[in-house]
Amino acid sequence: MTARYDDAILIDGLVIARFSRAIFEDMLKGGITAANCTCSVWHDFRATMANIAQWKRWFVEHDDLIMQVYTTDDIRRAKKEGRVGVMLGWQNTCGIDDDIANLALFRELGVRIMQLTYNSQNLVGSGCWESRDGGLSDFGLHVIDEMNRLGILIDLSHVGAKTSEDAIRHSKVPVAYTHCCPMLKQHARNKTDEQLRSIADAGGFVGFASYTPFLPKGEDSTIDDCVAGMAYLIDLVGEESVGIGTDWVQDQDVGFFDYLSADKGKGHATAPPHETVPAMPKGLETLGDFRNFIPAMERAGWSETRIRGVLGENWLKFLDRVWA
Repeated sequence: MTARYDDAILIDGLVIARFSRAIFEDMLKGGITAANCTCSVWHDFRATMANIAQWKRWFVEHDDLIMQVYTTDDIRRAKKEGRVGVMLGWQNTCGIDDDIANLALFRELGVRIMQLTYNSQNLVGSGCWESRDGGLSDFGLHVIDEMNRLGILIDLSHVGAKTSEDAIRHSKVPVAYTHCCPMLKQHARNKTDEQLRSIADAGGFVGFASYTPFLPKGEDSTIDDCVAGMAYLIDLVGEESVGIGTDWVQDQDVGFFDYLSADKGKGHATAPPHETVPAMPKGLETLGDFRNFIPAMERAGWSETRIRGVLGENWLKFLDRVWA
């Protein structure tokens, strides 16, 4: 990272790595100021509580590397103290079981970002791999109202198109695709130009996923291809509505992908199986390479204002509004 970006805020909108001290060290090496770290996918209330308890232990055991983020001021403090701010996030709402009152409990524990559905159907609505998207349920409408009240960011990355549209229209607070790509390649997880404009028109936000299965060149993709994809997004939705959400799966194995793709973590496959863990783009192999976005953005001729914005300042301004 060139010296003039030493003070820049770098935010990753989604990391689902196999978390460990080595991962936290690599995040710090990459200059990541804060990241949305997944602590619940198919987990029910009890399992999600156990995952959060593990994170609470990590915050104590590795407090030289990481700290928990509750507010945007905590992100700024993480930058000042040279630690990685961890935003606890969910990729599903099944962690509340069927009790909306549990949203307030998890908010108190520091969960600040929740994806409504993960790939398939739940009590809230449909995922992006569900064969029939019926949109938000009445329960889902109530969940959104409560998330708005509590200041929990609504994530629609794995959510079905109709359910996403309903959520964008119903939410009184802007929502986000924390980790997705434009439809530069046909993929259930990618978003059409219309979907991307729709979320931005409602004041929402898009984190670009540097995840090779979503990219036109697949595992031949480079960090420069990611920057080109971000430029496409910016042309669609505007510079201030775009950030980074890598969807990093560092140190995970194929068994973890089998778990993710199985409905409710144990049922039929909701997405095509993986024979190997997908490689990250060239130049962005590990979390420690996050700073490499800067020279890639410079090669693309981006202004310093655009670079600082997409690296993290846009995320910070958006979270200032949503978490308020």
